[in-house]
Amino acid sequence: MNQLSRIMIGGTAIVAGSMLNAASRPLRQAQDRPNIVMFVVDDHGTDAIGAYGNPVIKTPNIDSIAKDGVLFKRAHCTSASCSASRAALLTGIFGHKSGQYGHTHAYHHMSLMPNIKSLSTYLNKAGYRSAHIGKWHLAPDSAYPFDLKLKGKDHYRNPVQMSDQLKPFINESGEDPFFIYYCTNDPHRDGQYGQDNPYKPNCFGNRKKGYDGVTEVTYDPKEVIVPDFLPDSPECRAELTQYYQSISRVDQGGGRMIQNLKDAGEYENTIFIYISDNGAAFPGAKTTAYEPGIQLPLIIRAPGQTQRGVVSDALVSWVDIVPTLLDAAGVNYKPTAFQGKSFLKTMLENSPGEQQQIYASHTFHEITMYYPMRTIIGERYKLIYNIAYKLDYPAASDLWESPTWQASLKNENQMFGKRSIKKYMQRDQFELYDLKSDPDEVNNLAKNPEHAEVLEKMKAQLKGWQQETKDPWVLKWIRE
Repeated sequence: MNQLSRIMIGGTAIVAGSMLNAASRPLRQAQDRPNIVMFVVDDHGTDAIGAYGNPVIKTPNIDSIAKDGVLFKRAHCTSASCSASRAALLTGIFGHKSGQYGHTHAYHHMSLMPNIKSLSTYLNKAGYRSAHIGKWHLAPDSAYPFDLKLKGKDHYRNPVQMSDQLKPFINESGEDPFFIYYCTNDPHRDGQYGQDNPYKPNCFGNRKKGYDGVTEVTYDPKEVIVPDFLPDSPECRAELTQYYQSISRVDQGGGRMIQNLKDAGEYENTIFIYISDNGAAFPGAKTTAYEPGIQLPLIIRAPGQTQRGVVSDALVSWVDIVPTLLDAAGVNYKPTAFQGKSFLKTMLENSPGEQQQIYASHTFHEITMYYPMRTIIGERYKLIYNIAYKLDYPAASDLWESPTWQASLKNENQMFGKRSIKKYMQRDQFELYDLKSDPDEVNNLAKNPEHAEVLEKMKAQLKGWQQETKDPWVLKWIRE
């Protein structure tokens, strides 16, 4: 292992060749530092993974990671929107502080504030080799330095091929550890619709000719599991079959990556993370602060874990990922550099989570979709603060045009899952839910006198967190 001298990052000393964080010692044998593979998929909720309880979908490779590592049941992104979520995942900073308020596309113009550093910045300076492949959706590029950037073929819809594109990087001679940021476009919606299906579902990247190296797995609409937040309609079932098929393709890419790591003799010293940026691309999940949108898959297999096949109830946020991985890599840092907290001990030893509450912050999806929400999630209760509640809730273009949503608009009962379309579009300023008795978040307790004390306590905590994280929208508490 190459020994590195002390490196200064913003005045913080990093000694990559020695252990600086005691909690990370179990991960390192002699001078070995763990490789890190962050497998980030696009729009995948916990509703469609075998390891999270779906008996129909075929995800054997993802499930195998859970059997050999730890599955987090209460892991949450900070915003159910691609760019904002990915930025928080890689910087450890909420979007309202980092400047990544929403999408990065040129016509949205959103990006990080100057001087914000990302995970690859810290790891590169600590001697890690770094590579990225697949979906990007981040800005500016200078904030996310990688030694190697690869363009996946087939619009990042062939994760098997993408895994093989990374083989030379994995096999590269040298003793330095590596960091791989691997991002598929699946199971995001695409612009194609199944014209040979009477319900014309979105294709979710699936195509008749398939993809090289992928064994396409198809599903029967009668067999898919319709989650409670969606309507049990023929249109929805038709779209869920396409969603499932796309996820099974992702699963095969994960399996190929694991095999390539094993073939290179690197798997046992690799932290492998399966994670999503936001929930499924259906109304009621993606772009919302409801659980189907922000409570997401997080499965981690790491060297040094004292138990395998663990299911953890610890509250974890995407802003916690960077400090956790830096601890695991033996990289010293100032805790104040991030707005999240390391959960390395929970990951390695299955210890109880240290956080009593976590937060989420959503401001934009597309530039035309201004609907700021701030959220606090505790052990039992959850509060959503809809700052612009007098506005109708804005719908993302691909969700609005989906057959699932359009069919619901034509339905006489005007319901979408367990929630009325009217309540979905016109929300209260505060939404307070008891997640234990009401996991579907349909009974708003904010105006219930019996929960007035809980409401006021959580409002105060939310406001205090906004002040602490320098959220510009904290002014709304004063001026409105």
